[in-house]
Amino acid sequence: MLNYQNKTNSLENRFTKYVQIDTQSDPLSETVPSTAKQKDLGRVLVDELLEMGIADAHLDDFGYVYATIPSNSEKTVPVICFCSHMDTSPDCSGKNVKPIIHVNYQGQDLVLPDDETIILKMEEHPDLKDQIGNDIITASGTTLLGADNKAGLTEIMEAAAFLVQHPEIKHGTIKILFTPDEEIGRGVDKADLKKLGADFGYTIDGETLGSIEDETFSADGAVLTVNGVSTHPGFAKGKMESAIKIVADVVSSLPADCLSPESTELKEGFIHPVNLSGSVEQAEARFIIRAFDDEQLQAYGELLDATVQNIIEDYPNSTYELKITEQYRNMKKVLDQYPQVIEYGVEAIKRAGIVPKQQSIRGGTDGSRLSFMGLPCPNIFAGEHAFHGKQEWASVQDMEKAVQTIINIAVVWEEKAE
Repeated sequence: MLNYQNKTNSLENRFTKYVQIDTQSDPLSETVPSTAKQKDLGRVLVDELLEMGIADAHLDDFGYVYATIPSNSEKTVPVICFCSHMDTSPDCSGKNVKPIIHVNYQGQDLVLPDDETIILKMEEHPDLKDQIGNDIITASGTTLLGADNKAGLTEIMEAAAFLVQHPEIKHGTIKILFTPDEEIGRGVDKADLKKLGADFGYTIDGETLGSIEDETFSADGAVLTVNGVSTHPGFAKGKMESAIKIVADVVSSLPADCLSPESTELKEGFIHPVNLSGSVEQAEARFIIRAFDDEQLQAYGELLDATVQNIIEDYPNSTYELKITEQYRNMKKVLDQYPQVIEYGVEAIKRAGIVPKQQSIRGGTDGSRLSFMGLPCPNIFAGEHAFHGKQEWASVQDMEKAVQTIINIAVVWEEKAE
């Protein structure tokens, strides 16, 4: 089988092009997609897919990109989908990204030029120890990079181009799905799985080289709305009940030494406030709640409610509403029923010359919800690191290995078919 080689630097060219298109999603927006600018990248991707000769590539009204690489095998091969998301995190600006390629990294501190206080140090980014001699891509210090998940987009596009250019590589029908709004938990809200027509899928949205993730958090979102009592501050004694202070009391009363992102790891969950807004009369706090076990997730929601109730007792004229909504669930429940999806992914990673790392992810992917929608979908490494912040980085060589893994997945499924 031919191996993918990035001889013309097409991978870096694609990636640096994509990250310069601002696609930040907005959790407060009610539109689909949450920001129209995500479609700007969608249109670019469709144009490139059409130029490759993938004739059905299109962008729908909701901001999803669909495309099909037809089967060239005489076998009956399950239809495989490769999926990545186009949006970047609301946590850090994705506007005017200036990608920098640090060629032949040798372990030095990487000082980002537009804000020299942003420094990538090996002791703070342990995965850099495996990158000696590789080419590291960062932003310039004032924005995130957007490797989450434009690394995945790039790798799927590179693999698609390679398969189209090399019809001698046998594969079944391959579906491509690029989604909006994954970072705000809505990535597959409007995905049309009937139109997609895939049997199994792989999101390309992981971190460390060789990782394949078959387990995610289960996730809920929570919105706390507090209605306080507003009066003139000069005559407020015994009357005013500030909704802002009530919400602040709730947040400060949550455990700090546990159940918080900054104090948890491995299989530990958390309750995390992500947005505060409001006035004396009404204030709102938004939370994300995470656990690997659904029962534990429910217990965290109950703890949040109990905390609010305890605080509100000190404010007899104030009221609150706590609305908890499901976001996604741990995909392991589904994937355990289809072991071949993981087995073939592991085999594909091995064929790329990498040691596979089957593991859990302290987060979620579109694959979490796709799995429960009927498309079993683990997560494959994309080579993105330190995502959602200004220190985000990616390795060109790791991305090349991800491209080869995608190609290998298609080949393995064809080989195993009858």
